[in-house]
Amino acid sequence: MLLLGLCTKYWHFMLAFGVLGGVGTSLLFTPALSAVSHWFLEKRGSATGIAAAGGSLGGIIFPLALQKLFPKVGFAWATRIIGFIFIFCSAIAVLLIRSRLPPKPGQSVMPDLRIFRSNRSYLLLTLGIYFMEWALFVPITYLTTFATSTGALSPAFSYQLIAIMNAGSCLGRWAPGYIADKLGRFNSMIAALAVCTATTITLWLPASILTPHTAAEATTIKALSIVYAVIFGFASGSNISLTPVCVGQLCDTNEYGRYYATCYTIVSFGTLTGIPIAGSLISAAGGHYWGVVVWTGLCYIVSLGCFIWSRACRVGWKLPVKY
Repeated sequence: MLLLGLCTKYWHFMLAFGVLGGVGTSLLFTPALSAVSHWFLEKRGSATGIAAAGGSLGGIIFPLALQKLFPKVGFAWATRIIGFIFIFCSAIAVLLIRSRLPPKPGQSVMPDLRIFRSNRSYLLLTLGIYFMEWALFVPITYLTTFATSTGALSPAFSYQLIAIMNAGSCLGRWAPGYIADKLGRFNSMIAALAVCTATTITLWLPASILTPHTAAEATTIKALSIVYAVIFGFASGSNISLTPVCVGQLCDTNEYGRYYATCYTIVSFGTLTGIPIAGSLISAAGGHYWGVVVWTGLCYIVSLGCFIWSRACRVGWKLPVKY
């Protein structure tokens, strides 16, 4: 963030925010969530959810802070102020985060694709997370521009949809984790994916098809967008907090690093390509968003199917089983 204040050309932003920011975020986020799983077993869902909720809390604070800072201090100093806050928070994380289990002699933590051959449930889980990542960041990225493009919401309020979504996600990262410890991690994740799918199809898709020719249609689009931001934000919170817990369900704790690294090495390509694919779909549809909404819904449907199949490989197709 500190380097963003020095950017003057497009490639500067790609290097500072895309490359350096992306690498830095991965190096912070992945070990931090992995460390939580070393310390908790029975309440791993709740603990991971509480830890992941910090990201959503930041998603509420920082967009609103930037919206206020830009007109007062300008882009450069606004990003520097946020950058200083990041440094402070990261310093606390470095001081507090510890791993409980030392690596075993001869055991590698590097990604190992051979795991997929011996563990079908893990392969299906990885595919499910891959398609989920393809879908997850599309609403997070494009809901604001969608709302602005319809004209039903003012630009200022459109940007606040991200804060509204993160408010729902903040609760949605902890509550499903708590429920997961009671009813089963895969069960809770499957339920959350079903809600993400349903809200995308029943709320965002109708809003993307409507054209605000009348005041009533504009009000409908605004209402659908707000309700979608809240419910999808809550349901999608588990997409971040419960996926590491589901990975941990399929391996011993001392192998968790290798399993997590292998899974997210594959999933990272979905994170990388999801937003560009969505942007291309919007361009292909002439600036309309119905295509990208359908794409998001289909990705969630495939992800849901993979999670259900992965669970069935372990405990069968019986619904009442806690898993």
